[in-house]
Amino acid sequence: MFTTNQTFQGTVASVSSSFLFAMMFLFGLFMMPLTGTQVASWRVLMMLVSLVILVSFTKQWQHVFDYIKTLKTAKDWLIFVLPAPILGGQIWLFMWAPVNGFGLDVTLGYFLLPLMMIVLGRFFYREHMSVLQQVAAIFAALGIGYDVFQYGSVSWVTLFVCLGYPPYYLLRRTLSVPPITGLLFDLTLLTPVVFIMLYMTGGFNVAAQDMKFWYLLPLLGAFSAMAMSLTMVASSKLPVSLFGALSYIEPMLLFVLSITILSQSLEEGGSLFMYSMITLTLLVMMVDSAAGYIVRRRNDHLYGYREPQVGGFPPRRHFINQRIDGVLKAHRFRKIRRYQKKMNKLQQKIEQLDVK
Repeated sequence: MFTTNQTFQGTVASVSSSFLFAMMFLFGLFMMPLTGTQVASWRVLMMLVSLVILVSFTKQWQHVFDYIKTLKTAKDWLIFVLPAPILGGQIWLFMWAPVNGFGLDVTLGYFLLPLMMIVLGRFFYREHMSVLQQVAAIFAALGIGYDVFQYGSVSWVTLFVCLGYPPYYLLRRTLSVPPITGLLFDLTLLTPVVFIMLYMTGGFNVAAQDMKFWYLLPLLGAFSAMAMSLTMVASSKLPVSLFGALSYIEPMLLFVLSITILSQSLEEGGSLFMYSMITLTLLVMMVDSAAGYIVRRRNDHLYGYREPQVGGFPPRRHFINQRIDGVLKAHRFRKIRRYQKKMNKLQQKIEQLDVK
C-alpha cells in the first residue's frame, strides 16, 4: 500500500508540474505589452518572492543556512555560484521564445534534454546505457544530423535548451546542492540583473500602468514555485525510470500548444524526417523507462530514492557524505555554543554568590 501511495502521489505531482510549466509557456501572450525579456525578469522576481514565502511557511530556513555553512573553499563557492547565469538564460528563453516564433524550437530542445542527460551521465558518471537507450541516441543523432546536412544548422534555441541544462545539473550534483537551496540562491543572485533589466527597458512602468499585472505577476510567481516544488516532490517519490518517462509530458504539451495556440507549422521547427526520428526516440525512451520500472517493481527495488533525482543522474555518494558531515558539524557547533552560553551564565551566578 505504501509503494502504491508513493507512486500515485509522485505521478500526480509530476503531471501537475508539467501542466503548470505548460501554462507558464503561454504567459507571454497574456502579459503583453510586456516583452518576453521583461516577462522573464518579472518571473525571476515573483518566483523568488513565492519561494521565500514557501521556505518560511515550511520552516526550512535552518536547512538552507546549514548547507551554506558547509561551503568552505573558494572552489566550493565558485561551483555553487556558476549555475545561476545558466538558469537565468533558460528562464529567459522559456518566456521569450513562445512570443517570438521559437516555441517549437524550445519544445524540441526539451524532447532531446533527457537523452542528453543520459549520454552525459554515461561519460561523466560511467553510467551504463541500455540497448534501448543506445537505439534512441542513434535515432536522435540521425534526425539532428539530417537537418544539419540539409539546412546547415540546427536552431540555436534547441541547442541552448538541450546543451544548457546538463552543465547546470552537473555543477549542482558536484556539491550535492539541495534543490530548494540551489534555486533560492540562483534567483537571489539573478535579482540585481533583472532589476537593472526592468529599469532600463521600462518594465516597471508598463506593469504599473495596467491593472491586470496586479494579479498576473503574483500568479506567474505562484505557478513557478508550485511547478518547481511539485517536480521535487515527484523526483523524491518516484523511481528514476518512471520519473524520466513522465518528464516527457511537458514537452508533449509544449508541442501541442506551439502548433495550436501559437499557430506554428512543423517546418518552422525542423524537417519532417527529424520530427519522425525524434518521435521514434521518444517512444523508445518511454519503453525503456517503462521496462526499467517493471523490472524494479518485480524485484521490489523501487524506493530508496529519497534524494531528488534531478535529471536522472545517480547521487555521488562521497560528495553527499561530505555535505552531510558538514551539516552535522554545523548542528553540533550550534548545540555546543548554546551549552557554552548556559555554562557562562551559571558561572556568572556562582561568582556573584561568592562575592556576597
